[in-house]
Amino acid sequence: MTHSSINVLIVGGGMITNDLILPAVYQLQRMGIVNQVGVSALNGGPLKALAESQSITAAFPESVFTPYPDYKKHGTEKCFPDLFKEALSSLPPQSAVIVALPDQLHYGAVKEALARGHHVLCVKPLVLKHDQAVEIGNIAREKGLLVAVEYHKRFDDRSLIARAKYRAGQFGDFRLGQARLIEPYYYRHSNFQNWCTSENSDAFSYVGCHYIDLVHFITGLLPVAVSVYGIEEPWPNGKKGFLWTDGRVVWNNGACLNVQNGFGYPDTAPGGNSQGLMMFMNGGKDGGYLEHIDSFRGVKHGLAAGSAKVYNEVNPDFFQYVPASGGAMRPTGYGYRSIEQILHAIHRINSATAGCSSAEALDKRRELLFAIDQEGILATPKNSAYNELVMEAGRLSILNSGKEARIEYEPHPRVSLA
Repeated sequence: MTHSSINVLIVGGGMITNDLILPAVYQLQRMGIVNQVGVSALNGGPLKALAESQSITAAFPESVFTPYPDYKKHGTEKCFPDLFKEALSSLPPQSAVIVALPDQLHYGAVKEALARGHHVLCVKPLVLKHDQAVEIGNIAREKGLLVAVEYHKRFDDRSLIARAKYRAGQFGDFRLGQARLIEPYYYRHSNFQNWCTSENSDAFSYVGCHYIDLVHFITGLLPVAVSVYGIEEPWPNGKKGFLWTDGRVVWNNGACLNVQNGFGYPDTAPGGNSQGLMMFMNGGKDGGYLEHIDSFRGVKHGLAAGSAKVYNEVNPDFFQYVPASGGAMRPTGYGYRSIEQILHAIHRINSATAGCSSAEALDKRRELLFAIDQEGILATPKNSAYNELVMEAGRLSILNSGKEARIEYEPHPRVSLA
């Protein structure tokens, strides 16, 4: 490991940690960017499952993480709700904390990490209220720490190509669009049923935020009005949730984006979900058009053995393990690149300030953070707080039968029912 390699603590041991975060961190550990790895969860059950994951151990047989709590000592059932704070305190200053918790728990966990002097990578959305995003951004700026939100669709090459062409004026002016992201039905039988309930979150907040962020990422436009109609149904455990949502987002140039989300894509259907983006633009002599068919990327597999699905439309672009030289397996795809780019930025910040005095290091970190904010590729509280305005407006709308909520930016950002 290099002198500036970073320790990483993942707070949350659920699905996204297994499917994306831990493998990405292990790959960066293999490359010398990451030093020690820890994972914290409420109890030992998810940690034991992660440690025994066949896909992860096959790709990274040499890698291990420190579990909080230690499931070998405490078992898998006993809960330790505050143990992650001890884990945070044990990290060297300016380590990387990855917050992979339910939406409503992000705010507290991010603040705990910042209070102990650590950079933060947070799964989307950062928080559910704009003033919380502003507060986090201010704390991060004061301490010279990076907070980055893991909107991985930004690192899909097709998104970066669209951003460059739109901002060069090649598409024209966005007018009307449709986006959808319907997650698999099996989500209903996961831990989602315990936290993604009507009072906490909804399908629009959890997955719709991807495409709202992406439209801004491509166009630079800002959302000014949101209305979300939610269909409330019971999860298998009986708790109520907005399992289906239909949202409308109006942008500051008058354009309109329809966003449909849900937890109901058939498990027996090919592919992992149903998702995509379509945008129509006014041009000069002609109109502009963009379509990303994100659930089918031209790959079809019919397997004779070893898969729950005989026929599958595989997404090779989000996250896959592929063979590497030396007999190893490595992760690839824009999901991996998103984690990689954020942790590389943290490594770069720490490396640039190694050997400086405290005052010099703080000034240098602030300078680098300002550049990251201005560049706009990584989502930070300073350059993506419009997402929290949409989350706040969406929750206000869905809890008021789909009434439109307006977003105002001046004199101070605020959300109110129309």
